[in-house]
Order: sequence, then C-alpha cells, then structure tokens
Amino acid sequence: MPLLELTDVEARYGQIKALHGVSLSVDEGEAVSILGANGAGKTTTLRAISGTVRKSGKVLFDGKPIGGRSPEAIARLGIAHVPEGREIYGELTVWENLLIGACFSRDRAGSKRECERVLELFPRIASRRGQQAGTLSGGEQQMLALGRALVARPRLLLLDEPSLGLAPTVVSAFYDIVTSLNAEGLTVLIVEQNASVALDATRNTYVLEVGRVVLGGPSAELRQHERVRSSYLGY
Repeated sequence: MPLLELTDVEARYGQIKALHGVSLSVDEGEAVSILGANGAGKTTTLRAISGTVRKSGKVLFDGKPIGGRSPEAIARLGIAHVPEGREIYGELTVWENLLIGACFSRDRAGSKRECERVLELFPRIASRRGQQAGTLSGGEQQMLALGRALVARPRLLLLDEPSLGLAPTVVSAFYDIVTSLNAEGLTVLIVEQNASVALDATRNTYVLEVGRVVLGGPSAELRQHERVRSSYLGY
C-alpha cells in the first residue's frame, strides 16, 4: 500500500481549475519528483496534499482519507510541507525558526532536543543559531526551512522548488542532505523545475502539463524519454 495516494484530484482557485484529475502514488521510503513548466499544477498538487487549496477527488495518507482535514491536522499526521520561497520568519533567529517547527509538540524539552538534532545535520546554520534568519544567504535559508520541517520528524516531506534561485554548488549540497534523509527512510515528494537534479535524486517521476499527469515512471527511464529530453533537459 502506498504511503500517499492521489486519485482524480481536482483543485481550483476561484473559477480557475488548476488540477484536472491528478493521480499519483508514493511508496513509503520512496523519493518521487514532479516535473512541469510554470503553471503545470506542481505547486497546487502539493497544496492539495497539505490541505491549503480547495480540492475534490481522493487523497489517502497511510491508507486513510485526509482530503477533508485542515492543514494543521494534516501536519500532525506527519506530513511536512516546505513551500516555494521558504517562508521563514526573517526577524526571528535561526533557533526560534526551528522551534516553530515543533509547535505541535507538548514536550518542550523534547522539542529542544529535536532542534539540536536537526542543527547537527546543518553545520552551516548551526553556528548561526542566534542570528536573524533574514540575514542568512539563500542557501542557508533553504536549509533552515528544511530543518524546521524535520524538527517534527515527519513521515512524508513535501519540497516545493527547493533549488530555485540557488547556486549549483548549494543545490548539490542541499540534495545531498535530502538523499541522505531518504536513504534513512524518510519519504520525499519533490516539485522541481530543475529536471536533471530531480531525476537524479528520485526513483520515480511524474510529469504534469496543464494540470494533468502526462507521463510517469522510473526516473532513469524518463530521463531517456524524448518528450522529457526535449522539454525539460534541453537535448
């Protein structure tokens, strides 16, 4: 049974329909990517999972329907969403941002231990724990956003355009961390415009165009697909 399964999911913003019957699945412990151009529905798909957009169709997490739950209830189930643009709190310190990731925990001492554990994964920001988050570089802010999501020990991590605006070396370092987390058992669903990076980092990939899944399968096979090569890899 997949950890996450979407069946015929539709979503809209007012009168504008953004998803037209999206179906996909992610097995537990798997890393999956979603490719597509701007406006294809990639971000909306993640929002449909995390409960931040109106939708219809079926969304199952661990075999149970979650389509009608609030974003807070979905987060408590173990789904962490790192949105495009990071959405860190720039006026707060690195440490305070991490504590926000533990907002659903009633164990204050345990929450602080989780924050310390996460900082061990990110030595680059660990030395800046008392620094205002808004003064960090783009790559450091992305690592902080990821770290904040990990504090809650999620079962499923949703990443929306994590490479956006980052230098190639920073992207490589970031994905090294994500790949390591996935190897340890964390399930990951990644939305990316950087197709080459996404295909390298995941086992399976879906391609969205105008709110519909048009391709899906093993990432290594899709890398050789003529449509993917011409539209997303540039050769």
